[in-house]
Amino acid sequence: MTTTGLDTFDTTIHETNAWLKDIMERLKSDNRRLAYSTLRCTLHALRDRLTPESAVHFGAQLPMLVRGFYYEGWRPSDTPTNEKHADDFIDRVDETLPAGLDVDPEAAVVAAFAVMADRLDAGEIAKVVRQLPRDMRKLWPESFHGA
Repeated sequence: MTTTGLDTFDTTIHETNAWLKDIMERLKSDNRRLAYSTLRCTLHALRDRLTPESAVHFGAQLPMLVRGFYYEGWRPSDTPTNEKHADDFIDRVDETLPAGLDVDPEAAVVAAFAVMADRLDAGEIAKVVRQLPRDMRKLWPESFHGA
């Protein structure tokens, strides 16, 4: 474990590494850059699809380090975006993934959403999923499809 001398920093680094490890396992990859990019791009697309108020409530649930890159580059006045279909959301994530990463964008989104569902409060996830069009809900674990 990284030791910074500050418990708050050490904890958030540890939590973030656990999230990345979970994504790598779901994608059957040992590429940490891929896991980070998957999480970052999916979080940005989700954040931008939510109303600013909902995006802030969701962001408050994230570990401190993840919360930092969740808010990176956010322009609340440009949200929410209007993707109505899962394919449109996946395309949005795919457009922001760095070139050269060997990943299926749908698998990346599904992996990131699964990790969020595993690591965040189920009630908070259900609130977020309820705001999404029905077609986009299928990208989340099955327990949230009817949210």
